[in-house]
Amino acid sequence: MTSDANRTRPFPGNWKPNAESSVPLFEQLRLHIIERADDGTLAPGTRLPAVRSLAAGLGVAPHTVARAYKELEAAGVVATQGRNGTVVCARDEAWGSLAAAAAQFASAAQAQGASFAEAVQLLAAAYDRH
Repeated sequence: MTSDANRTRPFPGNWKPNAESSVPLFEQLRLHIIERADDGTLAPGTRLPAVRSLAAGLGVAPHTVARAYKELEAAGVVATQGRNGTVVCARDEAWGSLAAAAAQFASAAQAQGASFAEAVQLLAAAYDRH
């Protein structure tokens, strides 16, 4: 959960991607933004830092941030508004319940020792069955 101190700092607060993780850096950032949007830390309309600024702050290549933003935009999580930058979009109630189910699944998968790739395979298989 996000602490109150993190809520008062500009995005991304003290969060940094984990270079040791098997999860690509752009994906870590993408997931972090989704989590913050879902928990309300990034309210609808919140302007995200410019690609180069965020990349410098996180110590990653600008392409990493650009790819995360592009995928978030394709998913409807953020919208790019030209010179006004990238802003967080409003999330609907259905998305919130899916995010909660995904969080429960992720917790269960981690508790069972599944890797991210294994959890994704399980989810893909379940998705294909329904």
